[in-house]
Amino acid sequence: MRLFIIGGAGYIGSHMVKVAYRAGHEVITLDNLSTGHQDAVLYGDFEFCDILDSDRLNKLFAQYRPDAVMHFSAYSLVGESVSDPYKYYHNNVIGTLNLLKSMIDNNCHKFIFSSSAAIFGNPEYCPIDEGHPKCPINPYGKSKLMVEEILKDFSTAYGMRYVSFRYFNAAGHDPEGELSERHDPETHLLPIIMQAVNGQRESVSIFGTDYDTLDGTCVRDYIHVNDLADAHLKGLEYLNDPNSVSAEFNLGNGNGFSVREVIQQVKDVTGKDFEVLECERRTGDPATLVACDKKAKQELNIKPQFSTLKEIIQTLNRS
Repeated sequence: MRLFIIGGAGYIGSHMVKVAYRAGHEVITLDNLSTGHQDAVLYGDFEFCDILDSDRLNKLFAQYRPDAVMHFSAYSLVGESVSDPYKYYHNNVIGTLNLLKSMIDNNCHKFIFSSSAAIFGNPEYCPIDEGHPKCPINPYGKSKLMVEEILKDFSTAYGMRYVSFRYFNAAGHDPEGELSERHDPETHLLPIIMQAVNGQRESVSIFGTDYDTLDGTCVRDYIHVNDLADAHLKGLEYLNDPNSVSAEFNLGNGNGFSVREVIQQVKDVTGKDFEVLECERRTGDPATLVACDKKAKQELNIKPQFSTLKEIIQTLNRS
């Protein structure tokens, strides 16, 4: 199939480009490079494009006539979304509306959306299944939920067929070492820890040690970025089945690891020590976020290649 991968120069998007290309798809990356890196687009074609530019989008859709679109082009910093909500609603909602309109106008009706566990807010129970109440507590999560609601309406009105994947914590690097995570500033726990391992920062901070968890630190569910990409290919197969219906799926490993556990496992894998600081809680951090991944495994036949935290960390250590 011919695929538009929107945001394919970013962390998850660039891994998706490689996995899709290796699977035999024709891949075209669209990215405005605001946070992505063009040198991370190792396969297929690249087109500079901002999803807020409707004219450019329409020209590219008319030129390439893609069969399906995968959308990774969102701002995703929770704290920034609170301080600058306009930026998040403008890009994540209005930009996505522009993209969907170009799809409809150019007869492209298969869409895979990168949503987020942030749509659930503070969990009422764990593991979190697809039916869990959606009560996002920040503009980032709200913007993702808004798009999910828009997709339902587009499906009804225009025949749009979609899969929405709600990510928990994407982690790890390309096992072959070609791609890595390059956020600036870095905000994700595992790459921050690896910076301490490699001497790029003096210490790692634990934000809150008094949560209602086994060791008092937050518990999160980590899924390898390649397993996310493979899930998207499964989502594409799902949409190619004329009997399938649009659907939402949680993507995680179904296992939770505390901040202390993650730090210790990195030390064990790398054989290196570093300073760990204990700090006050951050506002809005739930104690536990763990996915129930049964629906994705049952309906999409997803089988993670990196099912343990150790395996995920080892891909970071090879990069």
